[in-house]
Amino acid sequence: MNSSISSSDPARWRRFSAVLLAVAAAVLGLIVAATYATDPYDTGRSNLLPKPGVRPQGPRTAAASRGRDQAYNATIVGNSHIQLLSPERLKTSTGLDFVQLAVPATGPKEHFTLIEWFLRHRERPVRALIVSADAMWCNPDPAMPNDKPFPFWLFSQSPLEYLRGLLRYDILEETPRRLGYVFDTDAERARPDGYWDYEPDYIGLGYDRDPVLRQRLEQKPHGKAALVEHDPLAGKRRFPTAEKLREVARTLPAEAALIVVFPATYTNFQPPPGTEPAYHDAACKKAITEAARSHAKSAVVDWRVQRAENQEASLFFDMSHYRQPIARAMEADIAQALAKLN
Repeated sequence: MNSSISSSDPARWRRFSAVLLAVAAAVLGLIVAATYATDPYDTGRSNLLPKPGVRPQGPRTAAASRGRDQAYNATIVGNSHIQLLSPERLKTSTGLDFVQLAVPATGPKEHFTLIEWFLRHRERPVRALIVSADAMWCNPDPAMPNDKPFPFWLFSQSPLEYLRGLLRYDILEETPRRLGYVFDTDAERARPDGYWDYEPDYIGLGYDRDPVLRQRLEQKPHGKAALVEHDPLAGKRRFPTAEKLREVARTLPAEAALIVVFPATYTNFQPPPGTEPAYHDAACKKAITEAARSHAKSAVVDWRVQRAENQEASLFFDMSHYRQPIARAMEADIAQALAKLN
């Protein structure tokens, strides 16, 4: 066998393997160092490229930049069930600078991560925290599970977890895009306040007129729920989200208002009174409300009830995604609640 490294020379193979591993480790270290310095999602961990904001992208990653933007002293946190609330309209009615940190298809675990990120990066007093508590907040599982991926590493306080998060292919793709955004003076910036009006998307898919899609509103998910005289689990239900919210409420600055919103849902999506799902929902709301009230400056805006707007099919795209008229009405209730707290 003609080779400078003979298979009968184990020592040479070991040296070759060691050199190969050392080179690979060095290359990997350089890649991580470069991506860390580039700070592809503008987390503020590196000041090498100080241009604020990020290029247009999904809210999962854009939230890291938006959540630490000092232009805002108030935030809205939740998923697509609250994303139609407009920071601009709320500023007009309240005078506060809101940033939308709503991320579609997320649950309470993600919401608390975003809340903590926002609060951790305030350099001026927080004035308001609006938290959307939809049906996912009523899951009794303490793990607060959600089946959609979320970059928890991006918002972690642990430097090691953040560095591990940089070891992925999509970061290699994002780094040159970040450089293009930073050095191109005409590069488009993702909307700083995070607002995303989903109405055009739903209309484009026919949710306002397609007979098959409209028919879905007539379904009754709780139609088979039996009537029961009393809550079979009265006093035994536990809601980990309420416990976590209580922790947030107790550590929130005294001057900050905490507004919990139970977002609007179509009438058929709400469980009939006297059924086990209705008792569960009522117990969940009560636990979350009590947790919020552990903060002196707090209020609850409940739209997950049987009210006239929630019985109007034309105001909904599906069971839990409403249209602008309801969003504006919810904003008015929030503004009124904030006014009473000041």
